[in-house]
Amino acid sequence: MRTILFTLLLLAMPAWSHAGSDVSPATVEKIRKAIPDLNIDAVRKTPIDGLYELQVGKNIFYSDKSGRHLIAGGHMFETATHRDLTRARLEDINRIDWNILPLDKAIVSGNPDARLSMAVFTDPECPYCKQLEKALQQMPDIRVYTFLYPLTQIHPQARAKAESIWCSKDRHQALLDVMLNNKTLPAATCKTPLDDIAALGQKLDISGTPTIIASDGRMLAGSPANGLKAWLAGDH
Repeated sequence: MRTILFTLLLLAMPAWSHAGSDVSPATVEKIRKAIPDLNIDAVRKTPIDGLYELQVGKNIFYSDKSGRHLIAGGHMFETATHRDLTRARLEDINRIDWNILPLDKAIVSGNPDARLSMAVFTDPECPYCKQLEKALQQMPDIRVYTFLYPLTQIHPQARAKAESIWCSKDRHQALLDVMLNNKTLPAATCKTPLDDIAALGQKLDISGTPTIIASDGRMLAGSPANGLKAWLAGDH
């Protein structure tokens, strides 16, 4: 899945055509050919052997001698595929055990026989959660377990909305009514699992919504509607 960060690197910029005097023309040419969409103004050596500075307008990126890897924004990318290697590694080391998720405390939707499954911690008032929920309506072949995770410090009314959703007869429809149709539900009259979910979210260090968890335990903060299926399948 191509990342937004890498896409930003490919924006057209005015290109000069000189290189640092300490870099061989062959190395400069190899890097340029490996990253053809990046208009490189200058290539210079760095204090780290084998790492080269790429000047692009008023920005600086770094690559290896071959140009096969690019460092930008603290992340390393594979230039041929645009794969964010740093993000993939972070996902791997922060992977959780899917079995610890209390699925009985989630709102379940989607095809029960779906090949792809995901859990999502969502806030009923979160605009990015609403965008994700809207996108999921076009992906009925994903099994979704939604954990209500109101962030009351920024959305004071979210807790009451989450409680009303949980206490509704059709929880998933209530979720859609609140998040996509801006409906007001009756006040909650039942016991909810919100405190337990909040404790789990804190244990997993979930500080923002939506936070998505793939069935293999990878976690992703944000709403990658474009490419979500590829990410869930591990093709990222």
